[in-house]
Amino acid sequence: MAAFMGLVGVGFLAFALDVGSLFRAKSNAQAAADAAAVAAAEEVAAGNTSSNEQAMANTVAKLNGFDTTAGTNPATVTLSTPSTGNFKGSGYVQATVSQTIATTFLNGFRGNQSSIPIVATAIAGGQSSPTCVCLEGTSAQDLNMSNASKLTASSCGVVVDSSASNAVGIVGSSTLSGTSLGTVSSNWKNSSNINNGGSISSSMTVVQGITSSCAPTMPAAPSYSSCVANPGGGSTNFTAGPSSYTGTVCYNGLTIGANGTTPTLNPGIYVIASGSLHFESGNGTVSNLGGQGVFFYLTGTASLTIDNGANVNLVSGAGTQSGGGTAPDLGAYDGILVYQDSSDTSQMNISGGSNTYINGALLAPSALMSFAGGTATTVQGGLVASQLKMSGGGTLTASAGVNEGSLAITSPRLVQ
Repeated sequence: MAAFMGLVGVGFLAFALDVGSLFRAKSNAQAAADAAAVAAAEEVAAGNTSSNEQAMANTVAKLNGFDTTAGTNPATVTLSTPSTGNFKGSGYVQATVSQTIATTFLNGFRGNQSSIPIVATAIAGGQSSPTCVCLEGTSAQDLNMSNASKLTASSCGVVVDSSASNAVGIVGSSTLSGTSLGTVSSNWKNSSNINNGGSISSSMTVVQGITSSCAPTMPAAPSYSSCVANPGGGSTNFTAGPSSYTGTVCYNGLTIGANGTTPTLNPGIYVIASGSLHFESGNGTVSNLGGQGVFFYLTGTASLTIDNGANVNLVSGAGTQSGGGTAPDLGAYDGILVYQDSSDTSQMNISGGSNTYINGALLAPSALMSFAGGTATTVQGGLVASQLKMSGGGTLTASAGVNEGSLAITSPRLVQ
């Protein structure tokens, strides 16, 4: 009996040694997962690629004893974006670290227990704000607001790539509001650039000296051939655009709503190769008919002008129409209303009227975009420009649509 009890005691001691080893491995795996999650989240905040995130996560996991490159029994580190809970979204990263741990004595108590997989997860990240106004000028005043103008970034933020000390100027009772304002400039001063009644909403988080400039990917140029003159000459009612919404037309200038006319815009892709895409005041409260599911590509020396009092109704591909319903699908150009390519620096001038409805992004990465006049314009889809100038009581509301990236407004940290 004494010998038997001794053997049992030795067995339990061996069992305890294995269990202790597994608990220690689990603790080490959790430390590795915590470190990997934080490292990956820091890469996200810096705007680096997913390959950078994975490489840094693998590196710190190895420092904590879980080597993904080991020749025998390598660990695995898997990254994902949390889809549930309080920390879901692009600002957070979930890291899962796993490895099979060999046992010495457990197999004697339970068959097929020569090894046990150890898994640990962690979530790290920080609050981020989607960008819906991206200003890509690098050395001047990218955002200039005056004369009681108002810019609202609805549930999104503004990013300014300028490194100038006056990168943002808000004066004359003008107001900027949204979730965040990020500037590449680290020496921009609120006191010297926001004055004379100008203000930034107290709810905005201001982040200076950001290391990742805003530079969203622009769409590919549509294919087109010969371009024709302005149809109708801008003085009669006419129908413009392709006969099928899957088609493309090219114009050397296109004037809409001149002399009280109300031209009809068919859905489809419009290329403006020179001259102006010009929306005038039209007939009463309507400058154009149609305009549901359209995409305008401006190139060469083409420019966009929407006059004060022009009541345009323009919806990008697959966008929501003003009266409800969904506009025709335009494939790669869905969500984008106007794209002025980077070689075209012609200024965009946008005013509009009381019945203006614009659903789709306005993209002009190399041009100054000007909003002027006492009009309220809502752009459902965001803005990209070199500079944005607002004056004359202009009121602009922008919202996130096409992917313009996001701004980290709190430092990455372990949250779960």
